[in-house]
Amino acid sequence: MSKISLKENLGQMLMIGFNGTTLSDELKEMIADYGVGGIILFSRNIESMSQVKDLCNSLQELSIRSYKIPLLIAIDQEGGRVFRLKPPFRQYPSYGELGRTGSEDAVRSNALLMADELIEIGVNMNMAPVLDINTNPKNPIIGDRSFSADPDVVSRLSAYVINAFHEKEIIAVGKHFPGHGDTFSDSHLELPVVNHKIGRLEEIELKPFINTFKTGLRAIMTAHVLYPALDPDYPATMSERIITDILRKKLGFNGVVITDDLEMKAITNNYSEKISAIQSVKAGVDILLICNSRDKQIEMFNSILMALESGEIKEDRIEESLYRIARLKKDFIKT
Repeated sequence: MSKISLKENLGQMLMIGFNGTTLSDELKEMIADYGVGGIILFSRNIESMSQVKDLCNSLQELSIRSYKIPLLIAIDQEGGRVFRLKPPFRQYPSYGELGRTGSEDAVRSNALLMADELIEIGVNMNMAPVLDINTNPKNPIIGDRSFSADPDVVSRLSAYVINAFHEKEIIAVGKHFPGHGDTFSDSHLELPVVNHKIGRLEEIELKPFINTFKTGLRAIMTAHVLYPALDPDYPATMSERIITDILRKKLGFNGVVITDDLEMKAITNNYSEKISAIQSVKAGVDILLICNSRDKQIEMFNSILMALESGEIKEDRIEESLYRIARLKKDFIKT
């Protein structure tokens, strides 16, 4: 692929959030001029089923008209306290509630019903299931978003969610690699640190990821968490040791890697937009998630572009991500 075509397709590595419930001029520009490859929806974007369905259709039509490439349209729809589709959309129990029942049938039926709703409105990617292990009762952010404190239970029930989503052609995104379950702080507010040794991480935190890779998980979201035993310098999102050496090479994951929101304070309190964008791509991430600020979305795009032009980011690193994103879209999105 030539450097010119790399530049033209670089926006595929961005997934953005926005304000409003319609296709604004600013959002049109991000899709038509910057070629962003993904959109994430929040409650602020949703008024009704008909409105959000029209919005998703408009987004897809613009992307296909501009680039002949469909968008990933994502949402955080876990159930329990993390959901974006308010009533009259169906409300779902948390993973913790489902995990306590141990019912595989309940997990699968909930996931199928959820997938049907997402299909109806035009969403093709769900930032779920949560693969974190609920080992720390003082964790302020995970808790009942996890199926269990037992990695085998999390592995088993998550596989039912993933298979149900994929059966309906909704892309499942396992999160938060390599594990956010045993933190004492919230990465939305600060940078958590997990001091476990490698052996413990492999036995507990990594186990659901390893197991669901075997059952067909195609996308994961990174954790904005520092794991000194794995990389003393960078949180997982920005760590080449974690994303490339462990996730890609050791565990053999060849799917799409998405950052958690790069506007969370775990990142912004410690790194500039330029550094977080460039270092995440160099680490092996495929898609940068930027959920709010249009200015930061453009700044991160330009930072990657300049790093590509200067040679700081190698062309083959970009080509790898573009290939993985294109393959995922081809396999799941019918246009």
